[in-house]
Formats: sequence, structure tokens, C-alpha cells
Amino acid sequence: MVDPYLDWSKGEGVPIFEAFGFNLLDLDTAPWARFGCRGAIAHVQGRGDFMTVFVLEIAPGKSTAPIRHLCESVIYVLSGHGSTTVEDSEGRSHTFEWGPNSVFAPPLNCRYRHFNGSGSEPVRLAMSSNLPTVLNLFHSERFVFDNPVSFPEREGAEGHFTGDGDFVAVRPGKHMWETNFVPDATDLKLEKWSARGAGGSHIQLILADGILHAHISEMPVGTYKKAHRHGPDVHVYCLSGTGYSLLWYEGDPDITRVDWRHGWVFAPPDMMFHQHFNTGADPVRYLAVGHGSVRYPFTQNMWRIYQGIDVDVRKGGNQIEYEDQDPRIHRMYVEAMAEIGFAPKMQDFVKG
Repeated sequence: MVDPYLDWSKGEGVPIFEAFGFNLLDLDTAPWARFGCRGAIAHVQGRGDFMTVFVLEIAPGKSTAPIRHLCESVIYVLSGHGSTTVEDSEGRSHTFEWGPNSVFAPPLNCRYRHFNGSGSEPVRLAMSSNLPTVLNLFHSERFVFDNPVSFPEREGAEGHFTGDGDFVAVRPGKHMWETNFVPDATDLKLEKWSARGAGGSHIQLILADGILHAHISEMPVGTYKKAHRHGPDVHVYCLSGTGYSLLWYEGDPDITRVDWRHGWVFAPPDMMFHQHFNTGADPVRYLAVGHGSVRYPFTQNMWRIYQGIDVDVRKGGNQIEYEDQDPRIHRMYVEAMAEIGFAPKMQDFVKG
């Protein structure tokens, strides 16, 4: 079998890491000619067929090479401060400054370049991309990276490059913030989503009118979310706080635990139940990026799964209600909180 994306990855000359999850701040990098900086490729176990993650490291006072590509990407700033310049279809330049926890998406096939604004500290970026989808479809590197076609309708309003955006009200769990650039994802206003449990809040991101799914969720102190499941390739990045996630397949008594803090990423494999827990003194926020958005779900199957993301499995959805969860789940959380001297605040949601 030929996999053009994997063949391309091996030919890029940078480290390729494979694991259930990673601390992206700790991955070794090597010079990456394509981007003009150091980099690495991170393949998490649940990445599926559509998505990948690149780590880019920009040296102090340096920049990446100008690049354009006929695949979408969502860029998350892991560390450092700098700026990005995007050239639109009419040749105009749009420059915006970013720092830790900024999130942005260059519009499709616009040429762009990242700059490290510090003379003493490196920058590290995580780039979620659907390059596997596009490269496996066309199996032509030149088509993806050397294609002059432009998409002016994808570039957004002028203010979308500077942090302005448009709120699109739908319903809890589906409300959207449309922009190209979120200056600080830990400070973005979220909307309550009680159906997912325990006082959590959430916003869907529509970045550069793309098909990539992105959302930001928050869990209050002393709480955890209800378990649910969906398709593969949804990469979960911890923005702030500390906690862990439990993952298991339906009917399987074995549970996998992933502990996380800022810098970590993992992706639940296809239709694997997973549940997120806050074990810190502050609210937890995380960013999730995958293929197929609320606006552009890409496939009918993705749309069907997303519609059931907060619906009880007993009613045909993909969520386990608190009263139906494995009793071990809550006991494990109580024990985890006791170890760090905190008390859970789940008494209004879970009995016992």
C-alpha cells in the first residue's frame, strides 16, 4: 500500500514521533528546510486518516521561510512571542502579533511567514493540519505547496486578522466565534454548555472559514465532564490548568489514563469513550482541533456524530450520563483529588 503523506513525512528529514500523547514542549527538533526553522512531526495514536501535527521551533530573532499550501492548518502558540505576516490574494499584507496560547489559521493557500519577536528566547508552535487528507488525495507535493490558486472568499474581514470576530448564536455547544486569530485562547469568552456536565463552558471556532474543527472548553475547579465519544483525529491541547483524561472502548474494562498540563496533546482514537478531569487549583481550558467543523462537517458521518456529542447513549447519542458511568470513575477522581489536598465539587452532579 502507498501512503503519500507518510512517504512525504519520512522524506522531510525531521524527527517523527509516535505515541498516545506528547508534551510538545519536550520533543526534539531538527532543521526543517521546508519551513526554514527547526521542527518535528508528532503522530498521536488517534490521529486517524485526516490530520497531523507539526512542531515548529523558531530561533531567537529569526523567522520561518515564506510558505503557502493547499491544506488547512490551525496554529497554536506553545511558547514565545512573535508575529505572523499573511499575504492575501490581492497582495496586501496583514501582520498580527501573538504570544503563548494564541490560536490562528492562515487562510487557505495564502502565503505567510512567522517571526520570533524575542532576541533571547525561542518560539515553539504546534501546527494542526489536514495535509494527510490533501496529499493522499492528490499525491502531488507540487500541487499542495506550489499552487497559485487563491481563495479570496476565505480570507475574512480585515478585523479577523487582528483579533476581532463575529459571534454566531446557534445553541449551547454549537455557538461559534468566527475569526482568523484568537490573541489569547485562555481569555476568550465562552458560553455555558450544561449538557456536557458540571458547569462547563465552550465555544466553537470557525477559523478562516475552514473545514477544520476547533473548539475551546473550560472545566471549573473540582469538576469533570461527562464521558463521550466521536471519530478520530480530534487533537486535544491543554491550554491551562492540570488534569487527566480517561479513555476506554465500550465493553472493555481496561481504562487508559493520560495526565496533562500546558504543552500536552493527545487524540482519542475512533469512537473511544473519553472523559476529562480537572485536578488543579484553577479552571482548566483545552483546545481541540480536528477534521470537519460544525459549519463544514465534511462527511455525513461526522455530522451525525457531532449531533450526538451531548446526547445520552440510551437515546441514541454518544454521551454517558453521570448516573450511568462506571462507579470506578468517580472513585478515581476522589482519590486523585485527595492526593493533592483538594475536594471535588461534584456533589450536585454525582451521588455518593
